[in-house]
Amino acid sequence: MENNDQSRDSSNNTQPNDEHIKTLKGHEALEKLKAIATKAENCFFCTNIKTGLPVSIRPMNVLQVDDEGSLWFMSMKDSTKNGEISSDPFTHVLFQESTNSGFLNVYGITEISTDQAKIDELWKPLLKTWFQGGKEDPNITLLKVVPTNVYYWDNKHGDVVAFAKMAASVITGKTMDDSIEGNLDF
Repeated sequence: MENNDQSRDSSNNTQPNDEHIKTLKGHEALEKLKAIATKAENCFFCTNIKTGLPVSIRPMNVLQVDDEGSLWFMSMKDSTKNGEISSDPFTHVLFQESTNSGFLNVYGITEISTDQAKIDELWKPLLKTWFQGGKEDPNITLLKVVPTNVYYWDNKHGDVVAFAKMAASVITGKTMDDSIEGNLDF
């Protein structure tokens, strides 16, 4: 996966010596991706990245992060997003786990699949809300996003410690930042 150091764009300059920047590699990177993507309260799936403006953005739910770091979504074959992916497979997926932590910025190449075995594996009864024909509906497809660049922002010690440090910063006037960010390299 290509690395693109986004730390220069960070607003976090309160920690000395870039202590807030940590690239995660291999298994540690995969675990961070899985942890944030599967717990995310918000996910925005963006298409039409290279072929046109405006970029198309819609909320979606990731169904799985596999052991290679690919993100799996479900979509209808005749949807606008599938049409856009067919013309331009470059996608951008943004995750927000909670208000103050767990952000992911994922660029990738999306493949459209009709693999029924994988559809069966990922199917959940709640999906019938959007896919009323059930898992055998011939209009169901899977979107497999293969990441090419992933960047994360999180906190080092969990939300409770981060909140305590933020509260202490307000009281003391001294910045006590608990954030961490960096590339995820699989």
